[in-house]
Amino acid sequence: MPLRRLATRCSLPAALEAVGERWSFLIVRAAFNGLCHFEEFQSELGIARNILASRLSRLVEHGILERKAMQCDRRKVEYRLTDKGCALLPTMVALRQWGERWETRVEATPVLVDTRDHRPIAPVAVYSHDGRVLDTSEMVWALREDAAATK
Repeated sequence: MPLRRLATRCSLPAALEAVGERWSFLIVRAAFNGLCHFEEFQSELGIARNILASRLSRLVEHGILERKAMQCDRRKVEYRLTDKGCALLPTMVALRQWGERWETRVEATPVLVDTRDHRPIAPVAVYSHDGRVLDTSEMVWALREDAAATK
């Protein structure tokens, strides 16, 4: 099976279109950390106002953030993660862990911990259908129809 045929139905380009640039990821990270107002994002990230406005609009357009008028002052708005935005957490954690290992080679701080025992989370991994951690030598791309036939 030529890889070209496999790539034509890949959703990675659509995902990157929605959130695949530096400022968008940093805005989403800030939203995970509880920021929700334009001025908070701008102050925390040091991003130019026009770029921030553009990225917030794009994240809202893609359904990653929602924009809501505040109850106390309808002229002010909040940006909150949607369920779709919250589903980015494993991706964000995986990218951060990858950056620590391969780019900065320094353990980042603060560290994400489990609220139950306050211990750092485990490295993000790819798991098989039966729960085994897989490495790249144990995986291959296949058409969905072919994968379903092997069940």
